[in-house]
Amino acid sequence: MAVSAFVQRWSEHPALPRVLPFGFYILLLALTPTAQSVLPFDGRWLYAVQVGLVAAALLANWRRYGELAYGLRLPLAQALLAVMLGVAIFVLWINLDLPWAVIGTGRGFDPRQADGALDWSLVVTRIFGAAAVVPIMEELFWRSLVMRWIERAEFLAVAPASVGLRAMILSSLVFGFEHTLWFAGILAGIAYAWLYRRTENLWAPIVAHAVTNFLLGVWVVTTGSWRYW
Repeated sequence: MAVSAFVQRWSEHPALPRVLPFGFYILLLALTPTAQSVLPFDGRWLYAVQVGLVAAALLANWRRYGELAYGLRLPLAQALLAVMLGVAIFVLWINLDLPWAVIGTGRGFDPRQADGALDWSLVVTRIFGAAAVVPIMEELFWRSLVMRWIERAEFLAVAPASVGLRAMILSSLVFGFEHTLWFAGILAGIAYAWLYRRTENLWAPIVAHAVTNFLLGVWVVTTGSWRYW
């Protein structure tokens, strides 16, 4: 009885729909290196599985995201600010590939075929996931949940404008170290947090994040800098 009550309580907790999509993403990210060596198909398509699971979790819980449930509502001034910030973060991101600001090494996501030609189905899948799915998932987790939860455990009662510097910095630090370019990630986290605090509209950092990721994807494909993926 106690176990069922515990499960029911947590299934109804407002943190769960924000944690689940992020949890699926991180789990598949951790499993990908091992899975790619044993799967009978091109392991790069695991990214499609990863994004598909995240998108399914988001859609299944959409009505529980009070900030987003009624669709994209972003005044023009906020939209322009979000786009400009997204472009600025992209420029910073590709210029902060410094030895001390990078964690780990790797080839990244390389969508080329054996003959060197681009596999456009992989390219489109990667850019779609990065620009349309990941920003919603990450902003719900890092800004809507984590940043406000650091401020107060009853995070839904925390108005974005009332979030203090401590919560902004701490959540952005952890967000930054989720990325290979950790310093660029911290700066991006602070920028998205500031935008959420200023506009009190979660769509603003989602749009900024989407612009950053879309431009980064186009730049990666254009320059062949696969390590950024």
